[in-house]
Amino acid sequence: MDQEYERRLLRQTHFQNVSENMLSPAALSTRHVTSNSPATLPRKTGDRFIPTRASSNWSINFHTINENGKSPNQNRKTKEANSDNGKDGVAYAALLKNELLGAGIEKVSDPQTEDRRFQMPMQERRNLFRYALSTKRSTTESGNEISPYSLSPVSNKSQKLLRSPRKPTRKISKIPFKVLDAPELQDDFYLNLVDWSAANVLSVGLGACVYLWSACTSQVTRLCDLSIDGDSVTSVCWNERGSFVAVGTHKGYVQIWDAAAGKKLTSLDGHSARVGALAWNADQLSSGSRDRLILQRDVRTPPLQSERRLQGHRQEVCGLKWSPDHQHLASGGNDNKLFVWNNSSLSPVQQYTEHLAAVKAIAWSPHQHGLLASGGGTADRCIRFWNTLTCQPLQCVDTGSQVCNLAWSKHANELVSTHGYSQNQILVWKYPSLTQVAKLTGHSYRVLYLAISPDGEAIVTGAGDETLRFWNVFSKTRSTKCEVAPEIQEMVNIFQDLTMNLYCQSAASFSGYRSLMNLVQNGLLLPEWRGGSRKTEPLGHTGAHQRQRVIKTGLPRSPSIEVEWPGQA
Repeated sequence: MDQEYERRLLRQTHFQNVSENMLSPAALSTRHVTSNSPATLPRKTGDRFIPTRASSNWSINFHTINENGKSPNQNRKTKEANSDNGKDGVAYAALLKNELLGAGIEKVSDPQTEDRRFQMPMQERRNLFRYALSTKRSTTESGNEISPYSLSPVSNKSQKLLRSPRKPTRKISKIPFKVLDAPELQDDFYLNLVDWSAANVLSVGLGACVYLWSACTSQVTRLCDLSIDGDSVTSVCWNERGSFVAVGTHKGYVQIWDAAAGKKLTSLDGHSARVGALAWNADQLSSGSRDRLILQRDVRTPPLQSERRLQGHRQEVCGLKWSPDHQHLASGGNDNKLFVWNNSSLSPVQQYTEHLAAVKAIAWSPHQHGLLASGGGTADRCIRFWNTLTCQPLQCVDTGSQVCNLAWSKHANELVSTHGYSQNQILVWKYPSLTQVAKLTGHSYRVLYLAISPDGEAIVTGAGDETLRFWNVFSKTRSTKCEVAPEIQEMVNIFQDLTMNLYCQSAASFSGYRSLMNLVQNGLLLPEWRGGSRKTEPLGHTGAHQRQRVIKTGLPRSPSIEVEWPGQA
């Protein structure tokens, strides 16, 4: 053996023995005596060619050396393991690591419930061999020993792992609860032919006609027929109150209709090509056309007095959405650009050019101020998120197929996306972790149209296969509404009881009503008092209650339902 190699080996063995002796109780008790002696201080660095065996657990290091170096296929499989069986498998694997390798895992993280910003950072890179001497005792076995008084066959860390709470997985049905036939529903990426109003009425553009389908009564009515003028429907959009519906035509007109009366209020011109995108902002209506213009007009005033012409896109405008605070308008075009406009400027205040295809899918987040999501076409296939407050891009996810529509949940930080070439799927995403909550399939053509119900639980999708499919994808578990104090709710109940009794009892005089209201306001009326039984619902709530009942339970579960649209053979 080489003398130099033997000398280095013996020196390393001597340092290992010294480090182990320093951790003994006897060495710790006499450390204050020998701490000043340079000869007794061990070196903290070993030989650079010979790995040290001190404080090294090779079984754990060999198992975890490639734990952070997973392939993209393994990462995708891990993200898609959202079922209970997949989570049980992850917990079982962690339990085996604790018992066989002493990993000391106490909690299994759930990628579906924990955001990326709250997750622990990436683990440090592990090496199988170590060349530096460490005087610290290994902590991998701390807490893994089994107490002699314990009745459990597993260690303390494994017991904590088994006792850790687990949130149940939300079940999303992969079968639509209702399917409607929609003949002549065009297979055109640049059109927007489906919208759901606040009054729970669905508007659909089929060929040259606009039909209204009531989710409460399943009644279908024909609103208008443009075949008389030789025109066709290219876009529909309800206003916020659900009373007016705007209809964009192939010839460049924008018609405003009163849905309840079935009467056309006005017809706006100004575009020289088809109007494929519409967006309401209170009483202002924005329209985007193939002529590359965005016209913003107030429907209460003559068009020429309130018209604003927004020029910036170089090709057809196919997406328009106003922000929840009514201050900014996002527009997407076939020129692969995403613009953000305000109410005072005629030029875009923000421009995003990262997409590689047409930008039709646009959605503002109702939960985070200034958060904007956009999706690209076939050549892009990505969903991108933007912080419009700082003009910075946030995240990007490659969906693998054409992004046709985006919509945020009203109650949770989730969004749904519909896709075209080549998978024709519907995906539900968790934000900001961007994990897939559900994947829905059923359409045989591109899912070009999307609308969300007024209560925020159901969505309707339309495709070129001439079908409308209704899905239950969102839940109301985390409502954004504020909770009312019990005392205030009790007073509201008393007021409703008094109102209904005074409605039903014609003998009640105005003076009696006024005295009762004074008692309620002054707190002299006891909470236990009830002026009769309230057997009917308050006015204005019957429709909402009926809508929820129809959407949840009243709709049939048949795979396909043929709807007889008026005026069609």
